[in-house]
Amino acid sequence: MVEQFTGSNEATQALPTLTPRIPTVVVDEAHIVYRVHKGATGGSSPVAALRRLVKRTSAPNVREVHAVKGVTFTAYRGEAIGLIGSNGSGKSTLLRAIAGLLPVDRGAIYTQGQPSLLGVNAALLNDLSGERNVTLGCLAMGMTPAEVERLTPEIIEFSGINQRGDFASLPMRTYSSGMAARLRFSIAAAKKHDVLLIDEALATGDKGFRKRSEKRVRELRESAGTVFLVSHQLSSIRDTCERTIWLESGELRMDGPTDEVIAAYEDFSNGR
Repeated sequence: MVEQFTGSNEATQALPTLTPRIPTVVVDEAHIVYRVHKGATGGSSPVAALRRLVKRTSAPNVREVHAVKGVTFTAYRGEAIGLIGSNGSGKSTLLRAIAGLLPVDRGAIYTQGQPSLLGVNAALLNDLSGERNVTLGCLAMGMTPAEVERLTPEIIEFSGINQRGDFASLPMRTYSSGMAARLRFSIAAAKKHDVLLIDEALATGDKGFRKRSEKRVRELRESAGTVFLVSHQLSSIRDTCERTIWLESGELRMDGPTDEVIAAYEDFSNGR
């Protein structure tokens, strides 16, 4: 039996207005399997490869890795979600699958729009200056030339690459890995994203840059986006994410409030 509310208009107006939660990423029993080449062997010649194609057999030096095993969760607009786990637990693999860079072997992943993956290995052109990379990166994200011109000084200042000289005018190949990673984050964070996936990009730079980055992640979340953050620095997860997902050996171990999940993970890591 379903009861209907039949009170007065005043009572109806007193009821709180519930804001619907809008899903942005749905991961449904996702399994991700990738293949690792162990190295060249005598069976890697073109003739041997053709023979395997004809016989439909696998190469002897290829090993399958079941990196993500039946993971299920839903992310909603306005959330900042941390991803934690031991090395090799499947965190980066899951992000790449959400971004559409890896296929799902079984199950499914549904996303709103095109998620943007930001990692320490994101491509920048080494022969071009940092400033030119900012221009190209912003244009690639769909900004207008006027927006690029307006935002470029802010992006360079945010990255901090000019703190010890005019590095913005120098080729990227002259940058340290930390400077390049800071510039990648600064470019990606200049735009509002439906879903932004950040893989260890906040682990570089000094304390000041990390604080600026964490503040920017919160701003992106509050502007109706969804942010996923992979980091081994649990302090960054605590300061940035209200929800955390813990993966271990490719399986989802826990999904809930950040403080509770991190406490359980630390107990696990300490062997309790």
